[in-house]
Amino acid sequence: MASRRNVISGHRSTLDRLGSIFTPSVRSHTGSPLKPSSLPIISDTATPSSAAAPDQADGTARGRYAVISLGCPKNLVDTEQMLGRLDEDGYRMVDSVDGADFVVVNTCGFIDSARDESLGAIDEMLDLKRQGKIRGVVVTGCLAERQQGKLLESRPEIDAMVGVFGRNEIVGVVDRLQAGVEEQQQVFRPAAIRPLSDAVRTPVTPRHFAYLKISEGCDRLCTFCAIPKMRGKHYSKPIEQVIDEAKRLGDSGVREVVVVAQDTTYYGKDLYGKPRLNDLLTELDRIESLDWIRLMYFYPMYIDDALIDTLAGAKRIVPYIDMPLQHASDAMLKRMARKTTRSSQEAILSRLRERIDGLAMRTTMITGFPGETDEDFAELVDFVQQQRFEHLGVFTYSVEEDTPAARLPNRVSTEVMQRRNDQLMEVQQEIAFEWTSSRVGSVERVLLDAPLPDQPGVWIGRSRWEAPDIDGIIYVSGFESDPEVGTMVDCEIVAADGYDLVAAPL
Repeated sequence: MASRRNVISGHRSTLDRLGSIFTPSVRSHTGSPLKPSSLPIISDTATPSSAAAPDQADGTARGRYAVISLGCPKNLVDTEQMLGRLDEDGYRMVDSVDGADFVVVNTCGFIDSARDESLGAIDEMLDLKRQGKIRGVVVTGCLAERQQGKLLESRPEIDAMVGVFGRNEIVGVVDRLQAGVEEQQQVFRPAAIRPLSDAVRTPVTPRHFAYLKISEGCDRLCTFCAIPKMRGKHYSKPIEQVIDEAKRLGDSGVREVVVVAQDTTYYGKDLYGKPRLNDLLTELDRIESLDWIRLMYFYPMYIDDALIDTLAGAKRIVPYIDMPLQHASDAMLKRMARKTTRSSQEAILSRLRERIDGLAMRTTMITGFPGETDEDFAELVDFVQQQRFEHLGVFTYSVEEDTPAARLPNRVSTEVMQRRNDQLMEVQQEIAFEWTSSRVGSVERVLLDAPLPDQPGVWIGRSRWEAPDIDGIIYVSGFESDPEVGTMVDCEIVAADGYDLVAAPL
Protein backbone atom coordinates (compact mmCIF):
# COMPACT_ATOMS: atom_id res chain seq x y z
CA MET A 1 0.00 0.00 0.00
CA ALA A 2 1.02 3.57 -0.50
CA SER A 3 1.08 6.12 2.25
CA ARG A 4 -2.16 6.96 4.03
CA ARG A 5 -1.42 10.61 3.34
CA ASN A 6 -1.00 10.15 -0.39
CA VAL A 7 -2.70 6.98 -1.55
CA ILE A 8 -1.92 6.15 -5.18
CA SER A 9 -5.45 5.45 -6.30
CA GLY A 10 -6.08 7.76 -9.19
CA HIS A 11 -8.27 9.91 -6.95
CA ARG A 12 -7.77 13.48 -5.95
CA SER A 13 -7.39 14.10 -2.25
CA THR A 14 -10.57 14.27 -0.19
CA LEU A 15 -10.54 18.03 0.30
CA ASP A 16 -9.18 18.82 -3.16
CA ARG A 17 -12.35 17.34 -4.60
CA LEU A 18 -14.63 19.89 -2.98
CA GLY A 19 -14.18 22.78 -5.36
CA SER A 20 -16.67 21.54 -7.92
CA ILE A 21 -19.44 21.17 -5.33
CA PHE A 22 -18.70 23.53 -2.46
CA THR A 23 -16.67 26.67 -1.99
CA PRO A 24 -13.14 26.58 -3.44
CA SER A 25 -11.56 27.85 -0.23
CA VAL A 26 -11.20 24.37 1.25
CA ARG A 27 -8.00 22.81 -0.05
CA SER A 28 -5.58 20.08 0.93
CA HIS A 29 -1.82 19.78 0.57
CA THR A 30 -2.13 16.08 -0.26
CA GLY A 31 0.12 15.23 -3.15
CA SER A 32 2.26 18.34 -2.78
CA PRO A 33 5.77 18.37 -1.30
CA LEU A 34 5.82 17.61 2.40
CA LYS A 35 5.03 20.68 4.51
CA PRO A 36 4.61 21.12 8.26
CA SER A 37 0.89 21.69 7.88
CA SER A 38 0.44 18.57 5.78
CA LEU A 39 2.29 16.06 7.93
CA PRO A 40 -0.06 13.30 9.12
CA ILE A 41 0.45 14.12 12.79
CA ILE A 42 -2.04 12.14 14.82
CA SER A 43 -4.36 14.13 17.05
CA ASP A 44 -5.03 12.91 20.56
CA THR A 45 -8.60 14.18 20.18
CA ALA A 46 -9.29 11.28 17.79
CA THR A 47 -9.35 8.74 20.55
CA PRO A 48 -11.48 8.53 23.67
CA SER A 49 -8.69 6.79 25.54
CA SER A 50 -6.55 9.90 25.41
CA ALA A 51 -8.72 11.38 28.12
CA ALA A 52 -7.29 8.84 30.53
CA ALA A 53 -3.75 10.04 29.92
CA PRO A 54 -2.24 12.53 32.39
CA ASP A 55 -3.16 16.05 31.47
CA GLN A 56 -0.27 17.98 29.99
CA ALA A 57 -1.25 21.13 31.85
CA ASP A 58 -0.87 19.65 35.33
CA GLY A 59 2.69 18.51 34.74
CA THR A 60 2.05 14.88 35.68
CA ALA A 61 2.84 13.39 32.27
CA ARG A 62 6.18 11.60 32.05
CA GLY A 63 6.67 13.26 28.70
CA ARG A 64 4.74 14.61 25.76
CA TYR A 65 5.07 13.16 22.29
CA ALA A 66 3.72 13.66 18.77
CA VAL A 67 3.28 10.85 16.25
CA ILE A 68 3.61 10.82 12.48
CA SER A 69 2.18 7.59 11.07
CA LEU A 70 2.86 6.72 7.45
CA GLY A 71 2.12 3.68 5.35
CA CYS A 72 -0.63 1.13 5.12
CA PRO A 73 -3.39 0.26 7.63
CA LYS A 74 -1.27 -2.61 8.94
CA ASN A 75 1.41 -0.09 9.87
CA LEU A 76 -1.27 2.07 11.48
CA VAL A 77 -2.22 -0.82 13.77
CA ASP A 78 1.44 -0.98 14.84
CA THR A 79 1.28 2.75 15.56
CA GLU A 80 -1.80 2.28 17.71
CA GLN A 81 -0.13 -0.53 19.61
CA MET A 82 2.94 1.60 20.38
CA LEU A 83 0.75 4.51 21.45
CA GLY A 84 -1.21 2.21 23.75
CA ARG A 85 1.98 1.18 25.54
CA LEU A 86 3.23 4.75 25.83
CA ASP A 87 -0.12 5.92 27.17
CA GLU A 88 -0.23 3.12 29.73
CA ASP A 89 3.23 4.12 30.92
CA GLY A 90 2.17 7.71 31.57
CA TYR A 91 3.28 9.51 28.42
CA ARG A 92 0.91 12.00 26.83
CA MET A 93 0.23 12.31 23.11
CA VAL A 94 -0.21 15.84 21.76
CA ASP A 95 -1.43 16.85 18.32
CA SER A 96 1.36 19.28 17.47
CA VAL A 97 5.12 18.97 17.48
CA ASP A 98 5.21 22.40 19.12
CA GLY A 99 4.10 20.88 22.41
CA ALA A 100 6.13 17.67 22.16
CA ASP A 101 9.28 16.53 23.94
CA PHE A 102 9.89 13.91 21.27
CA VAL A 103 8.37 12.66 18.02
CA VAL A 104 7.78 9.09 16.88
CA VAL A 105 7.88 8.70 13.08
CA ASN A 106 6.42 5.35 12.03
CA THR A 107 7.70 4.91 8.50
CA CYS A 108 6.80 3.08 5.30
CA GLY A 109 9.45 1.46 3.11
CA PHE A 110 7.26 -0.07 0.42
CA ILE A 111 8.03 1.92 -2.76
CA ASP A 112 10.09 4.95 -3.79
CA SER A 113 7.38 7.54 -3.16
CA ALA A 114 6.62 6.09 0.28
CA ARG A 115 10.31 6.04 1.22
CA ASP A 116 10.73 9.62 0.03
CA GLU A 117 7.77 10.69 2.15
CA SER A 118 9.16 8.91 5.19
CA LEU A 119 12.60 10.43 4.73
CA GLY A 120 11.03 13.87 4.29
CA ALA A 121 9.15 13.50 7.57
CA ILE A 122 12.30 12.35 9.39
CA ASP A 123 14.31 15.25 7.98
CA GLU A 124 11.68 17.75 9.00
CA MET A 125 11.65 16.44 12.57
CA LEU A 126 15.45 16.45 12.74
CA ASP A 127 15.42 20.07 11.61
CA LEU A 128 13.06 20.90 14.49
CA LYS A 129 15.45 19.10 16.83
CA ARG A 130 18.34 21.24 15.59
CA GLN A 131 16.25 24.33 16.29
CA GLY A 132 15.70 23.13 19.86
CA LYS A 133 11.94 22.78 19.43
CA ILE A 134 11.93 19.05 20.25
CA ARG A 135 14.40 16.93 22.18
CA GLY A 136 14.33 13.63 20.33
CA VAL A 137 13.31 11.77 17.19
CA VAL A 138 12.42 8.06 17.28
CA VAL A 139 12.11 6.32 13.91
CA THR A 140 10.09 3.09 13.73
CA GLY A 141 8.44 0.84 11.18
CA CYS A 142 9.26 -0.61 7.78
CA LEU A 143 11.85 1.89 6.54
CA ALA A 144 13.75 1.54 9.82
CA GLU A 145 13.59 -2.24 9.47
CA ARG A 146 14.71 -2.18 5.86
CA GLN A 147 17.57 0.32 5.99
CA GLN A 148 18.78 0.00 9.60
CA GLY A 149 22.45 1.07 9.67
CA LYS A 150 22.22 2.81 6.31
CA LEU A 151 19.57 5.15 7.66
CA LEU A 152 21.57 5.93 10.79
CA GLU A 153 24.69 6.63 8.75
CA SER A 154 22.85 9.13 6.57
CA ARG A 155 21.00 10.71 9.51
CA PRO A 156 23.16 10.34 12.63
CA GLU A 157 20.98 12.76 14.62
CA ILE A 158 18.21 10.15 14.88
CA ASP A 159 18.02 9.30 18.58
CA ALA A 160 16.56 5.80 18.29
CA MET A 161 15.42 3.32 15.68
CA VAL A 162 12.91 0.56 16.35
CA GLY A 163 12.28 -2.17 13.79
CA VAL A 164 8.96 -3.79 12.97
CA PHE A 165 9.40 -6.57 15.51
CA GLY A 166 10.79 -4.32 18.23
CA ARG A 167 7.60 -2.28 18.57
CA ASN A 168 6.73 -3.74 22.01
CA GLU A 169 9.93 -2.22 23.40
CA ILE A 170 9.00 1.36 22.54
CA VAL A 171 8.50 2.36 26.20
CA GLY A 172 12.02 1.31 27.19
CA VAL A 173 13.45 3.24 24.24
CA VAL A 174 11.54 6.38 25.17
CA ASP A 175 12.40 6.03 28.88
CA ARG A 176 16.10 6.07 28.02
CA LEU A 177 15.60 9.00 25.67
CA GLN A 178 13.81 10.99 28.36
CA ALA A 179 16.52 10.09 30.88
CA GLY A 180 19.10 11.80 28.69
CA VAL A 181 20.95 8.73 27.39
CA GLU A 182 23.12 10.11 24.61
CA GLU A 183 24.05 7.06 22.54
CA GLN A 184 21.84 6.02 19.67
CA GLN A 185 19.47 3.20 20.44
CA GLN A 186 18.71 0.43 17.97
CA VAL A 187 16.03 -2.19 18.61
CA PHE A 188 15.83 -4.77 15.84
CA ARG A 189 14.42 -8.17 16.62
CA PRO A 190 14.01 -11.32 14.50
CA ALA A 191 10.62 -11.92 12.94
CA ALA A 192 8.23 -13.25 15.57
CA ILE A 193 7.39 -16.95 15.57
CA ARG A 194 3.91 -16.19 16.88
CA PRO A 195 1.71 -13.15 16.25
CA LEU A 196 2.16 -10.00 18.29
CA SER A 197 -1.01 -9.05 20.14
CA ASP A 198 -2.76 -5.85 19.11
CA ALA A 199 -5.06 -5.77 22.15
CA VAL A 200 -3.19 -2.91 23.88
CA ARG A 201 -3.71 -0.07 21.43
CA THR A 202 -4.74 3.55 21.46
CA PRO A 203 -7.01 4.02 18.42
CA VAL A 204 -6.12 6.89 16.13
CA THR A 205 -8.84 6.34 13.56
CA PRO A 206 -12.22 7.95 14.24
CA ARG A 207 -13.86 6.09 17.09
CA HIS A 208 -16.45 4.37 14.87
CA PHE A 209 -14.09 2.36 12.64
CA ALA A 210 -10.85 0.45 13.14
CA TYR A 211 -8.47 -1.84 11.33
CA LEU A 212 -8.30 -5.46 12.48
CA LYS A 213 -5.02 -7.17 11.60
CA ILE A 214 -5.46 -10.94 11.38
CA SER A 215 -1.94 -11.96 10.37
CA GLU A 216 1.53 -10.61 9.82
CA GLY A 217 4.18 -11.16 7.16
CA CYS A 218 3.88 -12.89 3.79
CA ASP A 219 4.97 -16.18 2.23
CA ARG A 220 4.39 -14.98 -1.34
CA LEU A 221 7.49 -14.47 -3.45
CA CYS A 222 6.20 -11.84 -5.86
CA THR A 223 9.32 -10.66 -7.66
CA PHE A 224 8.57 -6.94 -7.26
CA CYS A 225 7.84 -6.94 -3.52
CA ALA A 226 10.15 -6.43 -0.52
CA ILE A 227 7.48 -6.89 2.16
CA PRO A 228 8.66 -10.39 3.19
CA LYS A 229 12.12 -8.90 3.82
CA MET A 230 10.62 -6.22 6.07
CA ARG A 231 7.75 -8.11 7.69
CA GLY A 232 8.99 -11.69 7.69
CA LYS A 233 7.13 -14.88 6.92
CA HIS A 234 3.38 -15.21 7.21
CA TYR A 235 1.99 -16.00 10.64
CA SER A 236 -1.66 -15.91 11.64
CA LYS A 237 -3.27 -14.90 14.88
CA PRO A 238 -5.38 -17.72 16.35
CA ILE A 239 -9.07 -17.36 15.60
CA GLU A 240 -9.83 -16.87 19.30
CA GLN A 241 -7.37 -13.98 19.53
CA VAL A 242 -8.81 -12.21 16.49
CA ILE A 243 -12.37 -12.60 17.79
CA ASP A 244 -11.35 -11.25 21.18
CA GLU A 245 -9.76 -8.19 19.58
CA ALA A 246 -12.82 -7.64 17.37
CA LYS A 247 -15.16 -7.85 20.38
CA ARG A 248 -13.02 -5.33 22.24
CA LEU A 249 -13.32 -2.96 19.29
CA GLY A 250 -17.09 -3.45 19.04
CA ASP A 251 -17.55 -2.91 22.78
CA SER A 252 -15.54 0.33 22.54
CA GLY A 253 -17.96 1.82 20.01
CA VAL A 254 -16.43 0.70 16.70
CA ARG A 255 -19.16 0.12 14.11
CA GLU A 256 -16.96 -0.93 11.18
CA VAL A 257 -13.87 -3.15 11.28
CA VAL A 258 -11.64 -3.34 8.24
CA VAL A 259 -9.91 -6.73 8.08
CA VAL A 260 -6.29 -6.38 6.94
CA ALA A 261 -3.29 -8.63 6.39
CA GLN A 262 -0.54 -8.97 3.83
CA ASP A 263 -2.45 -11.95 2.38
CA THR A 264 -5.96 -12.33 3.78
CA THR A 265 -7.00 -15.49 1.95
CA TYR A 266 -3.89 -17.32 3.24
CA TYR A 267 -5.09 -16.80 6.82
CA GLY A 268 -4.68 -19.81 9.08
CA LYS A 269 -2.62 -22.03 6.79
CA ASP A 270 0.43 -21.79 9.03
CA LEU A 271 -1.52 -22.54 12.21
CA TYR A 272 -4.09 -25.06 11.07
CA GLY A 273 -2.52 -26.67 8.01
CA LYS A 274 -5.13 -25.18 5.69
CA PRO A 275 -6.67 -21.72 5.09
CA ARG A 276 -9.28 -20.89 7.73
CA LEU A 277 -10.52 -17.47 6.60
CA ASN A 278 -14.01 -18.87 6.12
CA ASP A 279 -14.16 -20.05 9.74
CA LEU A 280 -12.80 -16.73 11.00
CA LEU A 281 -15.34 -14.69 9.03
CA THR A 282 -18.19 -16.90 10.22
CA GLU A 283 -17.24 -16.08 13.82
CA LEU A 284 -16.71 -12.38 13.12
CA ASP A 285 -20.12 -12.14 11.48
CA ARG A 286 -21.71 -13.21 14.79
CA ILE A 287 -20.36 -10.24 16.77
CA GLU A 288 -23.51 -8.21 17.37
CA SER A 289 -21.73 -5.03 18.45
CA LEU A 290 -20.35 -4.59 14.91
CA ASP A 291 -22.35 -3.27 11.96
CA TRP A 292 -19.94 -3.60 9.05
CA ILE A 293 -16.99 -5.91 8.35
CA ARG A 294 -14.87 -4.93 5.33
CA LEU A 295 -12.33 -7.22 3.65
CA MET A 296 -9.01 -6.04 2.24
CA TYR A 297 -5.96 -7.65 0.59
CA PHE A 298 -7.55 -10.77 -0.88
CA TYR A 299 -4.96 -12.72 -2.86
CA PRO A 300 -6.61 -14.51 -5.83
CA MET A 301 -6.02 -17.97 -4.37
CA TYR A 302 -7.79 -20.15 -1.79
CA ILE A 303 -11.19 -18.67 -2.66
CA ASP A 304 -13.52 -21.67 -2.62
CA ASP A 305 -17.29 -22.12 -2.71
CA ALA A 306 -17.59 -22.27 1.07
CA LEU A 307 -15.87 -18.90 1.46
CA ILE A 308 -18.04 -17.33 -1.26
CA ASP A 309 -21.17 -18.73 0.40
CA THR A 310 -20.13 -17.16 3.70
CA LEU A 311 -19.55 -13.78 2.06
CA ALA A 312 -22.85 -13.96 0.18
CA GLY A 313 -24.92 -14.89 3.23
CA ALA A 314 -23.25 -12.75 5.88
CA LYS A 315 -25.19 -10.21 7.92
CA ARG A 316 -22.32 -7.86 8.65
CA ILE A 317 -19.72 -8.49 5.94
CA VAL A 318 -20.29 -5.76 3.38
CA PRO A 319 -20.28 -6.62 -0.36
CA TYR A 320 -16.84 -5.14 -0.93
CA ILE A 321 -13.57 -6.96 -1.68
CA ASP A 322 -10.13 -5.50 -2.22
CA MET A 323 -8.12 -7.92 -4.41
CA PRO A 324 -4.81 -6.52 -5.73
CA LEU A 325 -4.30 -8.31 -9.06
CA GLN A 326 -1.31 -6.28 -10.38
CA HIS A 327 -1.67 -7.31 -14.05
CA ALA A 328 -3.65 -9.36 -16.58
CA SER A 329 -1.05 -10.45 -19.13
CA ASP A 330 0.03 -14.04 -18.50
CA ALA A 331 3.59 -13.12 -19.43
CA MET A 332 3.65 -10.34 -16.83
CA LEU A 333 1.94 -12.44 -14.17
CA LYS A 334 4.59 -15.10 -14.68
CA ARG A 335 7.45 -12.60 -14.42
CA MET A 336 5.84 -11.22 -11.28
CA ALA A 337 5.57 -14.79 -9.86
CA ARG A 338 1.89 -14.23 -9.10
CA LYS A 339 1.04 -17.94 -9.63
CA THR A 340 -2.13 -17.07 -11.48
CA THR A 341 -3.32 -16.33 -15.03
CA ARG A 342 -5.75 -13.97 -16.66
CA SER A 343 -8.27 -16.74 -17.19
CA SER A 344 -8.13 -17.85 -13.56
CA GLN A 345 -8.55 -14.25 -12.40
CA GLU A 346 -11.55 -13.85 -14.70
CA ALA A 347 -13.06 -17.06 -13.33
CA ILE A 348 -12.67 -15.93 -9.71
CA LEU A 349 -14.14 -12.50 -10.40
CA SER A 350 -17.05 -14.04 -12.28
CA ARG A 351 -17.85 -16.43 -9.42
CA LEU A 352 -17.70 -13.63 -6.85
CA ARG A 353 -19.94 -11.27 -8.83
CA GLU A 354 -22.47 -13.95 -9.73
CA ARG A 355 -22.96 -15.09 -6.14
CA ILE A 356 -22.49 -11.95 -4.03
CA ASP A 357 -25.31 -9.49 -4.57
CA GLY A 358 -24.18 -5.92 -5.30
CA LEU A 359 -20.47 -6.67 -4.94
CA ALA A 360 -18.01 -3.78 -5.37
CA MET A 361 -14.46 -4.74 -6.30
CA ARG A 362 -11.26 -2.78 -5.68
CA THR A 363 -7.95 -3.73 -7.25
CA THR A 364 -4.53 -2.29 -8.05
CA MET A 365 -2.39 -2.66 -11.16
CA ILE A 366 1.27 -2.05 -11.98
CA THR A 367 2.39 -0.42 -15.21
CA GLY A 368 5.93 -0.57 -16.55
CA PHE A 369 7.05 -3.81 -14.95
CA PRO A 370 10.31 -4.99 -16.59
CA GLY A 371 9.58 -6.56 -19.95
CA GLU A 372 6.06 -5.13 -20.28
CA THR A 373 5.41 -4.73 -23.99
CA ASP A 374 2.76 -2.70 -25.76
CA GLU A 375 0.87 -5.96 -26.26
CA ASP A 376 1.03 -6.78 -22.53
CA PHE A 377 -0.28 -3.34 -21.66
CA ALA A 378 -3.05 -3.58 -24.27
CA GLU A 379 -4.14 -6.84 -22.63
CA LEU A 380 -4.23 -5.11 -19.24
CA VAL A 381 -6.39 -2.30 -20.64
CA ASP A 382 -8.74 -4.84 -22.23
CA PHE A 383 -9.03 -6.69 -18.92
CA VAL A 384 -9.90 -3.50 -17.01
CA GLN A 385 -12.49 -2.55 -19.62
CA GLN A 386 -13.97 -6.03 -19.44
CA GLN A 387 -14.10 -6.31 -15.65
CA ARG A 388 -15.30 -2.75 -14.91
CA PHE A 389 -13.90 -2.54 -11.40
CA GLU A 390 -15.73 -0.07 -9.18
CA HIS A 391 -12.40 1.03 -7.67
CA LEU A 392 -8.97 0.70 -9.24
CA GLY A 393 -5.59 2.20 -8.39
CA VAL A 394 -2.46 2.21 -10.51
CA PHE A 395 1.19 2.13 -9.46
CA THR A 396 4.10 2.67 -11.80
CA TYR A 397 6.73 0.01 -11.19
CA SER A 398 9.18 0.90 -8.44
CA VAL A 399 12.59 -0.79 -8.41
CA GLU A 400 13.02 -2.46 -5.02
CA GLU A 401 16.59 -3.41 -4.21
CA ASP A 402 17.24 -7.02 -3.24
CA THR A 403 14.13 -8.24 -5.09
CA PRO A 404 14.27 -10.54 -8.13
CA ALA A 405 12.54 -7.96 -10.34
CA ALA A 406 15.37 -5.50 -9.73
CA ARG A 407 17.63 -7.84 -11.72
CA LEU A 408 15.26 -8.38 -14.64
CA PRO A 409 16.26 -7.07 -18.08
CA ASN A 410 14.19 -4.98 -20.49
CA ARG A 411 13.42 -2.08 -18.18
CA VAL A 412 10.58 0.19 -19.24
CA SER A 413 11.40 3.90 -19.35
CA THR A 414 9.91 6.24 -16.78
CA GLU A 415 8.15 8.15 -19.54
CA VAL A 416 6.47 5.02 -20.91
CA MET A 417 5.52 3.79 -17.41
CA GLN A 418 3.83 7.08 -16.61
CA ARG A 419 2.09 7.31 -19.99
CA ARG A 420 0.64 3.85 -19.49
CA ASN A 421 -0.37 4.76 -15.95
CA ASP A 422 -2.24 7.82 -17.17
CA GLN A 423 -3.89 5.91 -20.01
CA LEU A 424 -5.12 3.15 -17.70
CA MET A 425 -6.50 5.67 -15.23
CA GLU A 426 -8.34 7.44 -18.05
CA VAL A 427 -10.00 4.13 -18.91
CA GLN A 428 -10.86 3.51 -15.26
CA GLN A 429 -12.10 7.05 -14.72
CA GLU A 430 -14.83 6.59 -17.33
CA ILE A 431 -15.86 3.30 -15.71
CA ALA A 432 -15.89 4.75 -12.21
CA PHE A 433 -17.82 7.87 -13.24
CA GLU A 434 -20.46 5.75 -14.97
CA TRP A 435 -20.81 3.69 -11.79
CA THR A 436 -21.27 6.69 -9.51
CA SER A 437 -23.75 8.24 -11.96
CA SER A 438 -25.76 5.01 -11.99
CA ARG A 439 -26.27 5.33 -8.23
CA VAL A 440 -28.11 8.68 -8.43
CA GLY A 441 -31.67 8.22 -7.22
CA SER A 442 -30.89 5.18 -5.08
CA VAL A 443 -31.19 4.99 -1.30
CA GLU A 444 -28.05 3.93 0.55
CA ARG A 445 -27.00 3.51 4.14
CA VAL A 446 -24.26 6.07 4.84
CA LEU A 447 -21.78 6.00 7.73
CA LEU A 448 -20.89 9.57 8.71
CA ASP A 449 -17.13 9.89 9.20
CA ALA A 450 -16.73 13.61 9.96
CA PRO A 451 -18.21 17.07 9.44
CA LEU A 452 -16.75 18.83 6.42
CA PRO A 453 -14.30 21.52 7.57
CA ASP A 454 -15.53 25.09 7.09
CA GLN A 455 -18.81 23.89 5.59
CA PRO A 456 -21.49 23.95 8.32
CA GLY A 457 -24.13 21.29 7.92
CA VAL A 458 -22.15 19.21 5.41
CA TRP A 459 -20.82 15.79 6.37
CA ILE A 460 -18.37 13.35 4.81
CA GLY A 461 -19.60 9.77 4.74
CA ARG A 462 -19.32 6.40 3.06
CA SER A 463 -21.60 3.58 2.01
CA ARG A 464 -20.90 -0.15 2.07
CA TRP A 465 -19.04 0.31 -1.21
CA GLU A 466 -16.39 2.79 -0.07
CA ALA A 467 -13.45 1.93 2.18
CA PRO A 468 -11.99 4.64 4.43
CA ASP A 469 -9.09 6.74 3.10
CA ILE A 470 -8.80 5.18 -0.37
CA ASP A 471 -12.18 5.35 -2.14
CA GLY A 472 -14.57 8.11 -3.10
CA ILE A 473 -16.76 9.74 -0.47
CA ILE A 474 -20.38 10.83 -0.04
CA TYR A 475 -21.20 14.42 0.93
CA VAL A 476 -24.37 14.57 3.01
CA SER A 477 -26.27 17.74 3.90
CA GLY A 478 -29.80 18.65 4.96
CA PHE A 479 -29.90 17.47 8.57
CA GLU A 480 -32.43 19.17 10.83
CA SER A 481 -29.93 18.91 13.68
CA ASP A 482 -26.27 17.93 13.80
CA PRO A 483 -25.79 14.16 13.91
CA GLU A 484 -23.00 12.44 15.82
CA VAL A 485 -19.84 11.14 14.17
CA GLY A 486 -20.29 7.46 13.40
CA THR A 487 -24.04 7.69 12.85
CA MET A 488 -25.53 5.55 10.09
CA VAL A 489 -28.15 7.36 8.03
CA ASP A 490 -30.38 6.28 5.14
CA CYS A 491 -29.79 8.78 2.35
CA GLU A 492 -30.97 9.42 -1.17
CA ILE A 493 -28.13 9.89 -3.65
CA VAL A 494 -29.00 13.13 -5.42
CA ALA A 495 -25.92 13.81 -7.57
CA ALA A 496 -22.60 12.40 -8.71
CA ASP A 497 -19.38 14.39 -8.91
CA GLY A 498 -16.71 12.26 -10.49
CA TYR A 499 -15.59 9.65 -7.96
CA ASP A 500 -17.81 11.16 -5.28
CA LEU A 501 -21.53 11.43 -4.52
CA VAL A 502 -23.87 13.98 -2.97
CA ALA A 503 -26.73 12.77 -0.77
CA ALA A 504 -29.58 13.99 1.40
CA PRO A 505 -30.82 12.19 4.52
CA LEU A 506 -34.28 10.70 4.32
